[in-house]
Amino acid sequence: MSEAITNQIGNVIYVLMAITALWGVFCVVMVWSRVGAKRFRNEAQQRMFLEAIEEPLSQGDYDGVMEVCGRDPRALVQMVQMAIANRHLGYTKVKQLLMDRFERDVLADLDYRVTWVKTVIAAAPMLGLLGTVIGMMGAFDKLASAATVDPTKLAGSINIALITTALGLIIAIPLVVATASVNNKIKQLEDLIAVGLGQFLDMFREVAAKQK
Repeated sequence: MSEAITNQIGNVIYVLMAITALWGVFCVVMVWSRVGAKRFRNEAQQRMFLEAIEEPLSQGDYDGVMEVCGRDPRALVQMVQMAIANRHLGYTKVKQLLMDRFERDVLADLDYRVTWVKTVIAAAPMLGLLGTVIGMMGAFDKLASAATVDPTKLAGSINIALITTALGLIIAIPLVVATASVNNKIKQLEDLIAVGLGQFLDMFREVAAKQK
């Protein structure tokens, strides 16, 4: 394998690793921002929202509940709106509907992004290993094709081998830490919404029972 070909393949691998790293970072940022957009900052804020809808809900003022919800993009608020819009289905079906939509619209979307990050974590070291193999092939080719070898010519191929390996690890390791942090955020989102949804469904069940 000639030095020119080795360098060209090395450059292609560098570009692929850069794209891979950017995609991984993008997915982490997207998950982080979506988790932030879908949850209340803390349980106290969530409780304030539930208290705000409790009175109009208990009085059967569904328009009042929808007015409190407004255009808030947070998951619990959207599920409250969905429950009110589908209240004719009854408590049991509304509860199942909310669970299904939360799994499909919120958690599945986050899981999709996290899966891509995990793919990047696996792919980056593999690209680095490919660069290592290409670099070493170039180095051995120089050793085999020349009676005397200039160390400076070997250095280029060996640099490709070492740099791509290092870059693969540099990309993967921070993303492993970021993924752990993101998974913790998603778990907090699930726990917080589970608490809020349980409280709302208790209120909704009481209202539904009164209207029977």
